[in-house]
Amino acid sequence: MRVQSPKGAKIDPSNNLVIGPAADYREGGYLDLFGTKSRAERRAAQLAAYGDRVPPGQHLVDNWPVLTYGPTPDIPISAWQLSVQGLVEEELTFDAEQFKSLGYETFHADFHCVTRFSMMDNDWSGVPVKRLMERVNLLPEASAIMLHCYGGYTTNLLLEDFDRPENIFAFERNGEPIDRDHGAPVRLIVPHLYAWKSAKWLAAIEFIAADRPGFWELNGYHMRGDPFAEERFG
Repeated sequence: MRVQSPKGAKIDPSNNLVIGPAADYREGGYLDLFGTKSRAERRAAQLAAYGDRVPPGQHLVDNWPVLTYGPTPDIPISAWQLSVQGLVEEELTFDAEQFKSLGYETFHADFHCVTRFSMMDNDWSGVPVKRLMERVNLLPEASAIMLHCYGGYTTNLLLEDFDRPENIFAFERNGEPIDRDHGAPVRLIVPHLYAWKSAKWLAAIEFIAADRPGFWELNGYHMRGDPFAEERFG
């Protein structure tokens, strides 16, 4: 079969790759006309395109895997409540409409799971953590939080990891409501840490004086979970 070289392109006969600007379907500047690139090479090209946004040891996915320990809670948004408790001057409780009225925004952020998948370029819509913190009066000894979820799951965060401008209580991903399997009605998104810290089915935020382990931390996971430092296990 004769393959005509597109304008401005060169065919390297040693590897059957078109090199140059003819690249509507190229990967990393190369058009693989004959399917000669291995899956590993294609994955490497994808990772390279994101540069240092992908933590070490991760691979990219397009679909959102479902990873859950225990049964999946079913909480209608009409029945959902979030309580703020612990080392605060006044405990607070919000229903969904009250919570959304704090300010509803959309943040663009990646998502990194400790099981080694990364899901890039997500639009998370919901209430920024900063909006909640504008309503909370902390006692001076508060230094960490424990997240409590419907179904009994817990996970911990240092206060400086929780109170960050990119963190959001997400109701939606990419314009669609988050489904039950992924944490509906509301999931906290903490993009700079592994996703077990992005607690699903959020029910309560407890401000505490000292960091203490939640569910996965008690079972061997790292207390903080920085993906770029590969803090998978304690």
